[in-house]
Amino acid sequence: MAHNRYREAQPSGENTIVDAEIDQLTAAGVEVLPFIRSSDEIPSMSKAAKALLPISPIWAPRAQHDLSRLFTEHRPDVLHLHNPYPLLSPWVVRTAHRHGVPVVQTVHNYRQVCSSGLYFRDGMICQDCRGRALGVPAVVHRCYRGSRAQSALMATTLAVHRPTWRSVDRFVALTSAVAAHLRDYGIPADRIVVKPNGIPDPGRPAPLGDGFLFLGRLSPEKGLDLLLDAWRRHPDGTLGPLRIAGDGELRPLAEAAAAERTDVTFLGPLDRAGVRAALESTAVVLATSTWHDVLPTVIIEALASGRPVLGTALGGIPYLVGADTPRVPAGTGAAGAHSVPVPPTGTAAVPAGVVAGEAGWVVPPEAAALSAALPLARAGAPAFTQAARLRYERTFHPDVVTKRLIDIYAGVRR
Repeated sequence: MAHNRYREAQPSGENTIVDAEIDQLTAAGVEVLPFIRSSDEIPSMSKAAKALLPISPIWAPRAQHDLSRLFTEHRPDVLHLHNPYPLLSPWVVRTAHRHGVPVVQTVHNYRQVCSSGLYFRDGMICQDCRGRALGVPAVVHRCYRGSRAQSALMATTLAVHRPTWRSVDRFVALTSAVAAHLRDYGIPADRIVVKPNGIPDPGRPAPLGDGFLFLGRLSPEKGLDLLLDAWRRHPDGTLGPLRIAGDGELRPLAEAAAAERTDVTFLGPLDRAGVRAALESTAVVLATSTWHDVLPTVIIEALASGRPVLGTALGGIPYLVGADTPRVPAGTGAAGAHSVPVPPTGTAAVPAGVVAGEAGWVVPPEAAALSAALPLARAGAPAFTQAARLRYERTFHPDVVTKRLIDIYAGVRR
């Protein structure tokens, strides 16, 4: 299991998922050899090692040496790669193949194409580098770490390693949206498997709480400003409480909203016990991202806790709440007939622009649409709680996703 950990100062769901995946595989009887580097190592590196950092995204010689030694000593069946940047480099794929080891990669972002990995720039979705041999727009706009030089290096890395990525034996797409991204990049469909992440079962859901919870990084792409715009369109107190948990550059927005309205509470950053308590106290979890969010873990946590989700119809959010394939009521008949989602029995009528899925609702990333959906979600939450938990058990439970992953390993090993 190869992964370059993100800095601990920048909380990463990807780090958490890799740790959980190692634990789940080990519990299932798989021998896992962690090959882990951390970006927190960089400040303590020697001057010689730091001098090589600029080329490490393209080729990290120390990592290749250490990985070759691991292959020689242990002869693993599969290399499972997560994030290679900056200390591993996609070159680990070539190193594995040189040793006859097949490679599986979980795709957590859009960095095959986008230097930042987000498809998001200056507060808006951006796909300017899509389809280009070299991501010149990323350099012009300093998309990687705010540096033109580092953006040029990352754009070059992506160009150099296009054949490397296309040699990966199997891609694990976390959602149907990521699978579509990979096909657009040129990966054959038969080398892509949709398998989401899973989280440990928190146990039987607590009785439904009240109001809404926004839990996540307080950064522009997560849509806190969109949520607050929609929330302010309702009189104070009419929607129940809104709790905001997390930290980041938009923290002042959360603090100002809490000072302005009696129905908004800012909880700040939470530990695991705090997250659990916040989920238990709410009725609906919000995922209002304004970028193509790949797989926000908070949604899986919500489903595991029996809480429906109201989110934007971007990235993997529709897949997570079961709204990416709308269900067609009996009687709509012929192919091409208009498909409409069917909300669970007892829910209110669905306003225009709102799509009801198995475990919640998605709306366009617009304040008016989100504002219209908030009362619907509050009223309809009780009808979705059982469906939310069931979706977790069928799709995101560790037993389900771990078996799926072992089947993927077996396939590439054959």
